[in-house]
Amino acid sequence: MTLDRSMTQPGSSGMIGFDVEATGWLMSQRDIRKIRRKSPPPKPTASRGEGVSGRVNMPGGPSSAWMLPATCARVVPDLTAALALGLMVAVCYVPAMMAGFVRDDVMFVNAWQVQKLSGLWQIWFDPGSLHNEAHYWPISYTTFWLEHKLWGFAPTGYHSVNLLLHLGVTVLLWRLMLRLAVPGAWVVAAVFAVHPLHVESVTWVTGRKDLLSGLFYLTAVLAYLRFVEDGRRGYYGWALLSFVLSLLSQSIGATLPVSLLIWHWWKQGHVTGTDLVRVTPLALAGLGMTVADWMFSRSMPDVSLDYSLLERGLIAACALWFYAGKLVWPTELAVIYPHWDIGATNPLAWGAVVATIAVVALLWVARHRIGRGALAGVLFFAVTLSPTLGFVDHGYMWVSFVAERYQYLAGIGVIALLVGAASHGASWLSDAWNIELRLHDVAVVPLVILGGLTWLQSGIYRDNITLNRHVIAINPEARTAHTNLGLEYNRQGRYEQAIDACRIEYADAREHPSDQFRNGWTLVCLGEAAEGLGRIDEAGDYYQRAVQAGPRIPVFLDYLSTFWIKRQRYEEALDLFRTMIALKPRNARYHSSMGVAFFHLKRFNEALESVKRALDLDSSLEEARTYRRKLLKIMKNQGN
Repeated sequence: MTLDRSMTQPGSSGMIGFDVEATGWLMSQRDIRKIRRKSPPPKPTASRGEGVSGRVNMPGGPSSAWMLPATCARVVPDLTAALALGLMVAVCYVPAMMAGFVRDDVMFVNAWQVQKLSGLWQIWFDPGSLHNEAHYWPISYTTFWLEHKLWGFAPTGYHSVNLLLHLGVTVLLWRLMLRLAVPGAWVVAAVFAVHPLHVESVTWVTGRKDLLSGLFYLTAVLAYLRFVEDGRRGYYGWALLSFVLSLLSQSIGATLPVSLLIWHWWKQGHVTGTDLVRVTPLALAGLGMTVADWMFSRSMPDVSLDYSLLERGLIAACALWFYAGKLVWPTELAVIYPHWDIGATNPLAWGAVVATIAVVALLWVARHRIGRGALAGVLFFAVTLSPTLGFVDHGYMWVSFVAERYQYLAGIGVIALLVGAASHGASWLSDAWNIELRLHDVAVVPLVILGGLTWLQSGIYRDNITLNRHVIAINPEARTAHTNLGLEYNRQGRYEQAIDACRIEYADAREHPSDQFRNGWTLVCLGEAAEGLGRIDEAGDYYQRAVQAGPRIPVFLDYLSTFWIKRQRYEEALDLFRTMIALKPRNARYHSSMGVAFFHLKRFNEALESVKRALDLDSSLEEARTYRRKLLKIMKNQGN
């Protein structure tokens, strides 16, 4: 990497105010001394548009002859580097372009709000109408809504957008690393681009939320750095807007204000009152958006896991080392990982705690020797992951304590640290062996390996069967994978195989009755299979037990109510619809289905009231429109 001369002057600000002492971990002290010895004295500077003498150079004047070539000399290498990153992303993710919709993609595929033009209003201002959505992330759904208008539900279009977003995040990361004067900035971005731990966020269409959040997050950081550099309020406004958009895409970026304080500490060795004032509006915005999302999530069933504070600390320490380990050695990426033993007597869990404290303490003590950058990278990694580390309950903890997608942004801290260390090592070897050894040369083999692993990992997202078989092959105890495999078999009419797939989880469900969500889905899967095989009584029993497992989970109530309607047991269905509407009062389909039940019970006034309510919520709902016509005709004939 070529350093601007101003970066090498003691106490000078460089591009963003770093001096070389602050970034000492990124380069050896010998390198710093060499740069200072070789750097000529700074030449007189001039304001924009002036020559050294202070005279204004008009367009076409003496300076314009060399300004254009100089600009091209900067732009062409930058464009070449960006195109290289794009080529790496395109090649490594070729299998993703042949993938379909998997896992929770069905949520937006089946959402009428995504399909209808009028649905954009509901996405932004009536998020409770989205089926099974527990978060307020309208930016992600808005992109799905827009793409549906462009290419329907052709998976290739959605995967193409994900790749472009990932490339956008990669390029922004490269520019950020340059502004932070990180040696090997392009290598950091290249590792990020092709790291297999990012496949879940990129190849899974619903991983769109991670990509959008990351794009706006890095935009906010770059804008904030520009604001600190020259004080223009417009940059701060752009940073604030980008931060809010990041949170409206996915809420994991809420830790940005803390990360900016870490940057201030890295830059100057302490955090000033001015720094705190600068980040306060961002912190308030993050707090407000987080509270709003939490309030909205309360519409879904409560997630309450009975872990003590000690156990949560053990979970967090193990998770940090899990992510760090997978970043360094990304093999056996299972997508869904088994829960760890986090009992107070587990020596491995305590070892993770001790190792975490030791690393932080060691880097703190060594900061004067190696610089503050290493500790800043580790702190960024931990802080950005903190919302997912188990201190606060979230739904995925029922499935696993960790998910590959959670570290999409956080892993930047570890990647930058490792590349900085590699840069230092390459420089040391060059001096020791008197050879020309560049970081880019050293990085070729690791990048090829990472790219190959990403190619292989992205191929498992071809379809639900391929994905879940991969999960089960690495983690046979992944109950969710067994159920998802069974549900996919049901969709394909392979009911016997669906029952076989769910048997393992069904046996485990009886041993863990408190796991309402997973147990309920297992029973729903078995109910669908039994119904498909014509074993009606058995199917009804499974659906009822699913409701017993999760009596306030609307999707289970929905399956049973639909089953009762098919069996013409309308009174039983009505009781379920009342509960469903109490949980999701703005779900148009629930009101319409209740109207259908009232219609068959010949309670026409109540039926008309229900379908009218459904049409108030979604005027395009065909079932409600059909039954309204029937009801109006019947009531007209009756003289009402």
